Amino acid sequence: MSAAEITSFKNAVNATAKNTKTLTTDFVQYKHMDFLSKDIETSGKMSFKSPGMLLWQYTKPYQYSVVFKNNKIAINDAGKKSAMDMGSSKMFNKLNKLIVGSVNGDMFDENEFTISFFKTPDYNITKLMPKDATLKKYIKQMELYFDKKGNMVSQVKMTEPSNDYTTIVFKNKVTNAQIADSVFNN
Repeated sequence: MSAAEITSFKNAVNATAKNTKTLTTDFVQYKHMDFLSKDIETSGKMSFKSPGMLLWQYTKPYQYSVVFKNNKIAINDAGKKSAMDMGSSKMFNKLNKLIVGSVNGDMFDENEFTISFFKTPDYNITKLMPKDATLKKYIKQMELYFDKKGNMVSQVKMTEPSNDYTTIVFKNKVTNAQIADSVFNN
């Protein structure tokens, strides 16, 4: 993308994000590992409510959910619950910031990432390479695919230092519908 296209794209994403108070979406996640002949497929639902409540819920082939809320993380692994303060985990804090940032448009942080921008006929693509040593241990690069119609993330690809990667495809997005706070109780 040219500098003008990047500025226009960032402004469009930020405008969309600013107007997105809630978001629910189904997702399918594909985990690719070189030593496996077939990708591991899981699916579930993500819910977001501004300013920072996020539910990431796997429903197939297992039940597992993570809630980011009030600087805390609550995990429910098929009924086994645990919780922690995000301040105690730099990694979870950065992960939450990244996930919420992809929804609310606050992911273009050049202090945290080396960022490059590309376009295809269907998507504007942002590639983020972490600068932080802790995050680099887990993520080599993230690619965010924004649909050109809605300026929202449609797909995420996270590549690990081993070059294994996870691709998450979002579908059936619903924005600004009522979401009860109780959805984020885990």
